[in-house]
Amino acid sequence: MNKLITIKDLCIAFDKNKEVVKNVNIEIVKGKTTAIVGESGSGKTLSALSILKLLPSSAKIKKGEIIYNNKNILNLSNGEIQKLRGNKISTIFQEPMSSLNPLHTINKQISEIILTHKKINKKDAYRKTLSLLHEVGLEDIVNRPKVYPYELSGGQRQRAMIAMSIANSPELLIADEPTTALDVTVQLQILDLLKQLQDKLEMSMLFISHDLSVVKKMADYVYVMKEGIVIENDTKDKIFNEPKNDYTKKLILSHSKIKIKTKLNKKEVLSIKNLNVWYPIKKGLFKKTVDYVKAVKDFSFILNEGECVGIVGESGSGKTSLILAILKLVKSQGIIRINNRNLNLLNNNKILKLRKDIQIVFQDPFSSLSPRMNVEQIISEGLNIHFPNISENEKTKKLRNILFKVGLDYDDCINKYPHEFSGGQRQRIAIARALILEPKILVLDEPTSALDVTIQNQIIELLIKLQIELNLSLIFISHDIGVIRSISDKIVVLRSGIIVESGTSKEVLDKPISEYTRNLVSSVI
Repeated sequence: MNKLITIKDLCIAFDKNKEVVKNVNIEIVKGKTTAIVGESGSGKTLSALSILKLLPSSAKIKKGEIIYNNKNILNLSNGEIQKLRGNKISTIFQEPMSSLNPLHTINKQISEIILTHKKINKKDAYRKTLSLLHEVGLEDIVNRPKVYPYELSGGQRQRAMIAMSIANSPELLIADEPTTALDVTVQLQILDLLKQLQDKLEMSMLFISHDLSVVKKMADYVYVMKEGIVIENDTKDKIFNEPKNDYTKKLILSHSKIKIKTKLNKKEVLSIKNLNVWYPIKKGLFKKTVDYVKAVKDFSFILNEGECVGIVGESGSGKTSLILAILKLVKSQGIIRINNRNLNLLNNNKILKLRKDIQIVFQDPFSSLSPRMNVEQIISEGLNIHFPNISENEKTKKLRNILFKVGLDYDDCINKYPHEFSGGQRQRIAIARALILEPKILVLDEPTSALDVTIQNQIIELLIKLQIELNLSLIFISHDIGVIRSISDKIVVLRSGIIVESGTSKEVLDKPISEYTRNLVSSVI
């Protein structure tokens, strides 16, 4: 193996000498992709950023070596490191919007990185910039003289970042979660583009991710990190087919889970027929409606008692508009039937009484829980609205019972505030808040996308357990087909507001009809 970079016994500590990276050894092979995989806080990003000495000011390298071209990078001066950054070693970060300068055009930012490292004039740098835009699939903006980052989609911004990163034909590209903020279809396009560019430029890649599906697609060699330590490393095939460490096995298992078929009740709890959600486009002085954004078009499905329907689709597919319509938080046309009553024909008072039967858990538990309320106030808020005459004893009994069901200790957490909990614990509190009203239907809007892989798996297992225990009906919204298949009995694939495909989980996953669904399924391990 011809090694490009060797990291030896790297130790990184934050203030108070707490080591967060402990004796890490990584070899990056020339022309190959080396992946570091692990959950948040595992030390994977710190290990990668140390190569270019891009660590936060509070982080200190306690010991170790990073050997490149027979030199220890850690001993280089700032001037020498500047010559490497964006030139011989380049980076792509997770969120392109925060990585690009909002005050400069895309063309200027790409040209700038070329002029910094190459002795060429502005005209040649501009020609090189146009060539790079073509290379990364941004032909649409080549002929537009001034394009700013905010005018591009997430996928286009990431392509612009890739153009900047390969502008000087680097030997190593460090890709830190480059597709995490993107939809599945855009993610696949970006991964394919990176592979093509790697082959063309014969460059090495250090790929950082918590997503094993992406790692399996990209990597030649894999390092698994946990709590600052490399717990296992080998070739991709060995890691995925013959993992040795229990943690690695758990990670792989969590991505390949398929829900065990449960005995379903055919009793209908929710029926949606010919649902349309249209947002008016208003123009002119008098704000006259000139057209509509058709977010959901002619949508129909049935949810039975104790069943989970997974609704999967990319951003802008209409998933959120759909659930807002079901919850009567936006206007819609069509039939939404709960308890044999069409919600679109009910007044606000009657809808309020039905709200306890259908509850929701949101994507980000930190922003959905009030920081000014403790756990007792958060969970009992719904009880106070729907059962104003409930006694304190009965309320305490219900609180204790629901916290036990979601895996939290009443005495330990009842008086604490959201900031005192981890992400997984906060989501358990959000689930408890929804379930204390004993709803018939629980709507889950991307409830695991803000969580690490292992925590994500725990929440999925909790939801399946609660579904069986409480005979709950679930509507699970996600852009991740891997998560959807681990919890759903039926799957609805949504794109541009239209149902592309629907059926049992087995039908949709094993024999997808549409090309779009096939791409979604192929993105999973």
